[in-house]
Amino acid sequence: MTEPNSPTTLSQSIRRSAIGLAIFACFTAGLISVTNFFTQDTIQTNERAYEARQLLSLLPDGYAAEALLNSARSLDQIEATDLTLLHIAGDELYYRAINDQGQVDAILLPLVAPEGYSEAIRLIVGISPTGTIIGARVTRHRETPGLGDQVELQKSNWILQFNGRSLAKPLPAAWQVKKDGGQFDQLTGATITPRAIVTALRQGLEFFELNKTRLLADALLEPTL
Repeated sequence: MTEPNSPTTLSQSIRRSAIGLAIFACFTAGLISVTNFFTQDTIQTNERAYEARQLLSLLPDGYAAEALLNSARSLDQIEATDLTLLHIAGDELYYRAINDQGQVDAILLPLVAPEGYSEAIRLIVGISPTGTIIGARVTRHRETPGLGDQVELQKSNWILQFNGRSLAKPLPAAWQVKKDGGQFDQLTGATITPRAIVTALRQGLEFFELNKTRLLADALLEPTL
């Protein structure tokens, strides 16, 4: 007859199971660490490539991705004021598109539209030295599929209506969607999202005007890598 396990035998069994689980956990953690180590450079490269594509999409052909990325500077670095207009922190980066003559053709600014339908909407806007929008893109959002998500260029041309606009064209009072008496189209079935973006881009232009000298005249500053 087989005798039941003694407390000592049961304790040993539990210890063996615990040791086995610990070894498995250590092995798994080590495997994850090794995988992360070898894929980190790839992830960073892919993120940098995506960032470059977003920036270059705002500009005419002819700008080098690496030069554009290397132009990054933090807004704190130039002691920018009125950051509340952008709804971002001072450690966020902006970029400068510089031509072959060393002149700044555009400032590329990140900004946030805090009053999106689902959550805050992140954008980037390209502004010429004269204060004219050369392009804008939504970079992150969670708006309703089929409605608010039409602010993506991949879904519709709605965002292109801001090209060539400035605080003089139209005047600030007209920087609203047409439903509110302004000059900008809303989206069918979605007004909150377009309204938030129109306001955010107007405030981005206002920020640019208030900080134009700092944004355009920091060529001697070291870039933020």
